[in-house]
Amino acid sequence: MHIHSTISNDIEAEHEAFLAAFDTANARAFHSYFTQYILADDEAGYIAVDEGDYGALPAHLMSRVIDSVPSRFSDEF
Repeated sequence: MHIHSTISNDIEAEHEAFLAAFDTANARAFHSYFTQYILADDEAGYIAVDEGDYGALPAHLMSRVIDSVPSRFSDEF
């Protein structure tokens, strides 16, 4: 029973980390011309990065992409 509880807590923590990164990416997307990427991260679980911070996302980061949020910022009226 203890093992199941530990696994369940790990899955819940991972899910919460993903949602936090996804929420960050969505919020940033409204103020950026660039795609926001959610990457797997050894320390934080998941992180959000703005493609504009890197130019084109480098291959070592692209291999860690879990999801992406397209830019929602536009100066076209």
